[in-house]
Amino acid sequence: MQTEIEIRGLSHHFVSPGGKSVSTIEDISLNVAPGEFVAIVGPSGCGKSTILNIVSGLLAVSEGEISIGGKKVQGVSKELVYMPARDSLFPWRTCKKNVELPLELQGILTPAERGERAEMLLNAVGLNGFSDYFPSSLSHGMRQRVAVARTFSTSPRILLMDEPFSALDAQTKIVVQDLFLKIWEEEKQTVLLITHDVMEAVALADRVVVLSARPGKIKSIHNIDLDRPRSVRKLLFDEPKFQKYLHAIWEDLDVQE
Repeated sequence: MQTEIEIRGLSHHFVSPGGKSVSTIEDISLNVAPGEFVAIVGPSGCGKSTILNIVSGLLAVSEGEISIGGKKVQGVSKELVYMPARDSLFPWRTCKKNVELPLELQGILTPAERGERAEMLLNAVGLNGFSDYFPSSLSHGMRQRVAVARTFSTSPRILLMDEPFSALDAQTKIVVQDLFLKIWEEEKQTVLLITHDVMEAVALADRVVVLSARPGKIKSIHNIDLDRPRSVRKLLFDEPKFQKYLHAIWEDLDVQE
């Protein structure tokens, strides 16, 4: 099987204020295929975000090796887009100009083509007619829709997502997740998602990786055999297998009651 993201023997340590070495993750090995959607879940503090930061090149490797497309990670790559929990929109730029920003920074397309791409993506996330609005005029859910559109603007090979929908209320979260899936299922980027939400992991991913409590180690990997294209809304209410996956993953999670 072809590999897009290869993680081999990854461990990471940091030094506490008292000078003690603290291990966050230990011996993580994982392959992610091109176009595959992998979610990582685990207890708080188990090192999920640490893995994402190392894969992105934002954090240096303590032990082990990370490769993207067969090349060892050395710093931040233009092949990756990182989507955080907060929308991080620039308040002085309109919705359209926020979506265009990654294209501008990378010098991709002409100004007119950037505008067309931004308009298309804003329409795809249900923001027709909001191109010239500023973030301060939008609800939080609408701002996150703009962030989703911006994430896809450069058609990146790889999406790294750290709790991207966690700040949304339950109803808005499902709407934005479905909008995200609709675009992703057309473009098929390789995705590595970090989430505390087991339902989100099962609804979105092809595989769910469960980490143990700190120091995080891979405890189990669940293949999610649910048809695509998917609707998060329909899975929650109409798919019996969805509940079975939820139960199996919760059984594996090492969460204190």
